Amino acid sequence: MTEAAMVIIGAGKAAARAVVGLREFGWEGPVTLIGEEVHPPYDRPPLSKAAIMADEHPEPVVLLDEATMTSLNAQWIRGRMATAIDASAKSVTLSDGQVIPYAKLLICTGAKPRKLPMPGAERALLLRDHEDCIALRQAFSPGVSVAIIGGGFIGLELASSAVKRGCTVSVIEALPRILARAVPEEIAKVVAARHAEAGVEIITQARIASITEDAVLLEDGRSVPADILIAGIGASPAIGLGESAGLAIDNGIACDAHMRTSDPDIYAAGDCCSFIHPLFDNRRMRLETWRSAQDQAAVATENMCGGSKPYLAVPWFWSDQYELSLQIAGVPADGPTIVHRPLKDGAFVLCHLRDDGTLVGASGIGSGNSVSRDIKMLELLIGKQAKIPAEVLANPDTQLRTLLKG
Repeated sequence: MTEAAMVIIGAGKAAARAVVGLREFGWEGPVTLIGEEVHPPYDRPPLSKAAIMADEHPEPVVLLDEATMTSLNAQWIRGRMATAIDASAKSVTLSDGQVIPYAKLLICTGAKPRKLPMPGAERALLLRDHEDCIALRQAFSPGVSVAIIGGGFIGLELASSAVKRGCTVSVIEALPRILARAVPEEIAKVVAARHAEAGVEIITQARIASITEDAVLLEDGRSVPADILIAGIGASPAIGLGESAGLAIDNGIACDAHMRTSDPDIYAAGDCCSFIHPLFDNRRMRLETWRSAQDQAAVATENMCGGSKPYLAVPWFWSDQYELSLQIAGVPADGPTIVHRPLKDGAFVLCHLRDDGTLVGASGIGSGNSVSRDIKMLELLIGKQAKIPAEVLANPDTQLRTLLKG
């Protein structure tokens, strides 16, 4: 009888890490990776930035090539979609009817961009995969008017890329400011000012009345030119497979702190799942970040191989806006006390403290790598659940690495 495989559904960062992780943590049996795209697992962050700006036709930044998969003795099924999971039979059915049995299953299906729910929105471009990136790159020509609905990270990164390619760019945001759910207002103001300097028009508190073939009409009567329309209003976890298999759903496929779903033989990692985080009062959270997908996959595969490791990584995220780098560690929203830590050349970091002084978040912005070292040190301190006086954090002469010894 053929030995059932460890099966991974998805082909992004989490899936690539999982293939390596299964071998790293001692699984010697079959490994099967199922990807609906024809590309091997590739990096997603460059899609909104470097790939669009490349001089030559960009190719995906491959995370796990065919040679490496062969060396790991992993089977790669590409260009076919997993359409059903039979948890009782422990099998996955593919779009061509093939049935793949599994010993344990890891779901890494990611998230899908939300579509605009109004007439005319069908012409809006989305960004999820390499083909979407190529379509946007071809659309961004000098003189073309681009309207981006949504002032979150993806929308703003695309705005930066479009204006660099000579487009006339407008960002339409329903809330009073950009990045309202993601960063403190002090950082959002820096980002908004840099976009304005580059020529991007940011329209906040905007309500869309209708979408035409070449414009977005707002309820206040304004008409925003839109030869190209982009929807950047967030993403929804891809839960269809898990839901139809009877797995618990809670803002994604619900996992415990070990990245295990309600079925003990099925795990999940990345944007598609939510999980319990012991560092943050055992709160359930869902993270849409590159590094979280990687870290969750490492935990999931260790536990699929018999481990009992909880997910304890401190969330970390970055976004590039022109020459500015924005970085976030922890959960800044949990810290009502915000301490401003000035750095060189106008860069700064905000430290977020709970009422008892525990450091729970850090967010910073500056040119290049100017905030990287401080954010890294603060990330480590968040992981230690350190309590640090505000005046110590605010002092730019404080060497944060010395606080790790306390």
